[in-house]
Amino acid sequence: MELTNALRKTYASLSTTKGRNATGLFMAQGSKCVLDTIDHFELEVLLATDAWVREHPDYASRAMVVRKSDLERISSLSTAPDCIAVYQMPPLPLDFTPNPDELALALDCIQDPGNLGTIIRVADWMGVRQIWASDDTADVWNPKVVQATMGAISRVQVSYVDLPDFLYRAAQQGLPVYGTFLNGENIYTAPLTTAGIIVMGNEGNGISPLSAESVTHRLYIPSYPPGSPTSESLNVAIATAITLSEFRRRTLP
Repeated sequence: MELTNALRKTYASLSTTKGRNATGLFMAQGSKCVLDTIDHFELEVLLATDAWVREHPDYASRAMVVRKSDLERISSLSTAPDCIAVYQMPPLPLDFTPNPDELALALDCIQDPGNLGTIIRVADWMGVRQIWASDDTADVWNPKVVQATMGAISRVQVSYVDLPDFLYRAAQQGLPVYGTFLNGENIYTAPLTTAGIIVMGNEGNGISPLSAESVTHRLYIPSYPPGSPTSESLNVAIATAITLSEFRRRTLP
């Protein structure tokens, strides 16, 4: 296989949603990101410099050796990496039923790719394997998201759904649906369950009114000390980490 101009343009197009949707492909960039994902997705092509291949001989048979200038023309990073893996997007799940015995995340219009990638990384650290995202949440296969997950994308499944409808059905089935609000109950004193769905809202607007209708437990992360001047709000990825940490803390002996 040869890296033709047509292929180079195709791989470069994977930085855009249009390009990914047209090809069914996405890419991981940089040695760490590639090594963390290469055994978890179906590989289309591994593009790497000769120096990278010599440093990683176990992947020599799977790599197409290219010039650094080729990677510069394909990569979306400000500094071109020494390798890029192009993968086939995994098939969409057919079952949109949450597991009643596990803790899951629901993301309501998370728009920043860096935030989404960090949330996936946090979920991986906290043992959350399923994320349900609204259709207007950032694309999980965006290179910036893939990069920010630091390999967690291979262990956490993100499914896009009609979120208000999904949350309504989950609540009707008796699943606890938690959400973070400025007028909720203090998360450190509120009763929390070991399973359920935690909704995290948009960076600027929080949880949408339609999704909020199905929230059964409203939580609040208090600032410290109480009543002192502070920032208006927390970054959504940081808020996710704090929330999941408190849920998991309750399970410790």
